[in-house]
Amino acid sequence: MRSTNPYLNFNGNTEEAFEFYRSVFGGEFSMFQRFKDTPEMPGAPKVDEKDKNKVLHVSLALKNGVVIMGSDALESHGQKVIFGNSTHISIDAESEAEAEKLFRGLSVGGKITMPLQKMFWGALYASFSDKYGINWMVSYGNEQRP
Repeated sequence: MRSTNPYLNFNGNTEEAFEFYRSVFGGEFSMFQRFKDTPEMPGAPKVDEKDKNKVLHVSLALKNGVVIMGSDALESHGQKVIFGNSTHISIDAESEAEAEKLFRGLSVGGKITMPLQKMFWGALYASFSDKYGINWMVSYGNEQRP
């Protein structure tokens, strides 16, 4: 396996969410494409006029080689994102300072499940949902990991 990257779907606010993630992680979009920027494909459903400015695909490359990608789900195509609690994006920070920065940045306006704190397994750890309903885990210093 070459890499594993999270792909996030949103109900029309992908651009806002990814601008937020870029403000926390830094970096630049390696791709940002709207539905209106793509040619119509034979056999593919037509994109409604109201959906043409929505995000077809965005990629935010992080410094460690991970790429967070996403798109808007189109209700006109029968798509609807329902956020649940079964998926998290786990970040292994390079330092305690980075863990604190990521936790403070990503948790703004969200719901904290467990604040950033030292855990019994030796790591600094936090879990929370951001203001877009995406679940995150941030950790640093897990000496027991393989």
